[in-house]
Amino acid sequence: MHIYLVRHGEAAASWQESEDPGLSALGLEQAQRCADQLAASLGSDIQLVSSPRLRAWETALPLGETLSVPVIVEEAFREIEAPVPLAERQKWLHEIATQRWEQQHESVQAWRRQVLYALRSIYQPTVVFCHFMVINAIVGELTQAEKIVCCMPDNTSVTVVRRQRNELELIELGDELKTVVN
Repeated sequence: MHIYLVRHGEAAASWQESEDPGLSALGLEQAQRCADQLAASLGSDIQLVSSPRLRAWETALPLGETLSVPVIVEEAFREIEAPVPLAERQKWLHEIATQRWEQQHESVQAWRRQVLYALRSIYQPTVVFCHFMVINAIVGELTQAEKIVCCMPDNTSVTVVRRQRNELELIELGDELKTVVN
């Protein structure tokens, strides 16, 4: 059984400009292209799950409409919460990006545990619409990477995880980042 991790499309504002931006015009186009590509390969038993953040939700909607499948919001797949004011978030993110998980504050560790618990709770084919750091938390766990950023998922890239019994395995990393992390 496969779990597809889709990073949201291009956001209309950066991480330090808005608490919860939707998608830009390009992001909406990316979401539709992603839906068109995924729809052809997914079975009828697919489940769609989204972070509660608007950019992830808006990325999920075209696939939900195409497949006539509801999108379930899962709080655990939200983006990492920055413990700093909005204007300082980008700087904070760049600082932790080069660090190891073990160096992080307990709140970041707890966020990571929630992401991994939610992933391990999936027992049917699922597309999870989420974020750069969510994908890094998952890929890092599955590859035993110590650094927080171990991959650079691009907007609407699809990373594939396989579940066999109780084991999770990274099958394929999605396209690499060509834009800034937003």
